[in-house]
Amino acid sequence: MTEPHSIASHSGATPAGDTVTARLESVRRSIADTCAAAGRPAGSVTLVAVSKTHPAEAVEEALAAGQRVFGENRVQEAKGKFPALRERFPDLELHLIGPLQTNKAKDAVVLFDVIQTLDRPKLAEALADAMAKTGRRPRCLIEVNTGEEPQKAGIAPGEVEGFLAACRDTWNLPVTGLMCIPPVEEEPAMHFALLADMARRAGLAEVSMGMSGDFETAIRFGATHVRVGTAIFGARPYPPAG
Repeated sequence: MTEPHSIASHSGATPAGDTVTARLESVRRSIADTCAAAGRPAGSVTLVAVSKTHPAEAVEEALAAGQRVFGENRVQEAKGKFPALRERFPDLELHLIGPLQTNKAKDAVVLFDVIQTLDRPKLAEALADAMAKTGRRPRCLIEVNTGEEPQKAGIAPGEVEGFLAACRDTWNLPVTGLMCIPPVEEEPAMHFALLADMARRAGLAEVSMGMSGDFETAIRFGATHVRVGTAIFGARPYPPAG
């Protein structure tokens, strides 16, 4: 995915001002400008800063710049990074945006404020059990496989209505929205339009869609949450192979 034109490139030498703070401000401006152009109120889109694989120091810089909503892919990584930060920033909101194993459901319920990847009945059952045991009830978003890709997690569009009803009636889960990750080789706009329409028909207020390369398009189609990592934190640091 290409980065939006308003986001500084992260290849080559680091230019002056190319910091987490500067990139965060650039993304915020892009969000505000896109909302204004779409006739949406300022503040109608929540920026989820995706800090997966980045160190706590990078998160601290974003916190110092006023960012309070973050996304992580893995329970274990978030456990090592966020409890200490939350002690200093109690208004921090943490979203799980990666796949969740049922045996990690309790840890996720304790740690996260929002679980965006509710994608199957077994996980719904595990989350309901964990919520009953811990007394915590993080908001849940159903992950929709809008492209119906066989290798990808998520509920098929035609099954969302039934799954949502079961989440509410059988498992009593606090489902507040839908989330999607469009197929990389397809134009994301059609998937964003589908997800927003499904959420609207279901009476769900939260629509999480759009990442670093396409969050402006997602906002135009009604995203309430955009998940932006690379455009804020730069390329992800991966450990060397071997």
